[in-house]
Amino acid sequence: MSCLANYKDVWNRVIPDHETQDWNSEKPEEYAGIFHFRFWRYGEWLDVVIDDQLPTRNGQLLFIHSKERNEFWSALLEKAYAKLFGNYEVLDGGELAEALEDFTGGVSDTMNIQTMEVAEKMEERTALFERMKKEMDRNSLMAASIPAASSEEMEATLDSGLVKGHAYGLTCVKNIHLEGSGLFGMFGREKMPMVRLRNPWGQCEWKGAFSDGSPEWQKIDKNDRSKIGLTFEDDGEFWMTFEDFSKHFVNVAICRVVNTSIFSLRKTWSEGTGNGEWKKPGSCGGCINNKESFLQNPQYAFDVSEDEDEVMVQLMQKTSRTKLGDDNETIGCTVIKVEENRRYRIHNLFYQEVLNSTVFRNSRSIFFKDSLKKGRYVIIPCTFKADIEGSFLLRVYTSSDNSFKHLIHDQPVKSFWQCFSREPVLLTRVKVLKAVGLEKQDDVGADPYCVISCEREKVYTKVVKDTTDPDFNSSAIFYRRNPDKSPLKVQIWNNNLLKDEYMGKHVFTTIDECDRTIKEVELFGRGKEGDIQRPGKLLIEITNKTDFMAI
Repeated sequence: MSCLANYKDVWNRVIPDHETQDWNSEKPEEYAGIFHFRFWRYGEWLDVVIDDQLPTRNGQLLFIHSKERNEFWSALLEKAYAKLFGNYEVLDGGELAEALEDFTGGVSDTMNIQTMEVAEKMEERTALFERMKKEMDRNSLMAASIPAASSEEMEATLDSGLVKGHAYGLTCVKNIHLEGSGLFGMFGREKMPMVRLRNPWGQCEWKGAFSDGSPEWQKIDKNDRSKIGLTFEDDGEFWMTFEDFSKHFVNVAICRVVNTSIFSLRKTWSEGTGNGEWKKPGSCGGCINNKESFLQNPQYAFDVSEDEDEVMVQLMQKTSRTKLGDDNETIGCTVIKVEENRRYRIHNLFYQEVLNSTVFRNSRSIFFKDSLKKGRYVIIPCTFKADIEGSFLLRVYTSSDNSFKHLIHDQPVKSFWQCFSREPVLLTRVKVLKAVGLEKQDDVGADPYCVISCEREKVYTKVVKDTTDPDFNSSAIFYRRNPDKSPLKVQIWNNNLLKDEYMGKHVFTTIDECDRTIKEVELFGRGKEGDIQRPGKLLIEITNKTDFMAI
């Protein structure tokens, strides 16, 4: 709630129409003792309505309360959140990331900065600071904590002034200019990476360097202090150097409120969401270590349409908190690079490129971010062990439209319009590996790409810039109805601004069964008297199967 109070747009979503819900002394007859809140749960915003009866002891609010005796929004919001889960007791403990998601609908990532050795490794510390600074600029919500090892340590105040088992909101991440302050010589640098934190209690602050009233601040001009909002009050808000922060805190949660609006000046994301189940029999195959059953898990395809794009993925299992704790399973997911036109489920990893498997964790959600090249990918969410049932929400974010899709069918299924057409009889998978010795098109070579075509379907590879020896490493898959009459063709074109130039082709007529057979073939092109040989050779890998469940 402390983080939420800093972001009015999100606050207004959680507490809709707060002005009309508030007490109006001029119109007391409008007060009905009823309050309306909203929380995000697994892809949708849920409405929770409560009355104004709050638990007290000796006339004092029993749980969360404000310093101001006439301010009750936080206590009412806490009651609504407790109602969402069943009672107040289940709000005790839990992960920072979970609450941030429930209040924002954002995508959270929790990091253990001690495990990452941020305090010891300068490179790691610099990278984390830059990431947190970037996320703060994007209006992400952040919190940090020092876990308590036992119930006795819970909310114990350390000598540093920090409290164990307690969440602190991060309210600022920035480089503080020290030059001319007298501190440049003391710390040996012109800028000091620093963070500002808030203790929701409104008291118990950090006592180390740059704490409220510490001598380090006295050497900085008052005007400079006011620019960064420095105040010396026992208000629970304080500054720390990022180095001290890395030494004393353990967990950092970053919740990015993803902007998916097309009417926005800020960076927007394309969102793909899937609600799925791991269910017996047949769709709870466990992690990739379970070789016989892994591909039985639900499968989802998405595209990266940019040459390279930052992709965010979150897998969230649908569980409910109880007084006994979370009933979470250990979950994770695997990302696989597949054929550019794959529309059906994967049946054999032998033909695919497994790119990344997340860590598996006993947590409500798993998050990872990666930079992926242009192409089509399949993501497989799973539990660590096989035969574990459950339901989940999968969210994928890319910069451009990602055509996110649940892969349901194992092979082509006839539609109404295809009921009189022939059934597919041959599955052909072709991977264009590379070309060598292509004809030079300009001073720096060429910008070649391939068009793979078969039975009215065309697949385009990426454009490889400034080379006559391009590596394509792109694949396509075709379910062929007339393989004897409709051969497979691979054409090479040079990408130009106005009109692309034809560089040659090869036609593959063989339809015999084969398995990852590599062929080096000549290129041919149009001439006055028919096809003539063109410069360059093409290296491809072909697989022909009559069993559609083989690939």
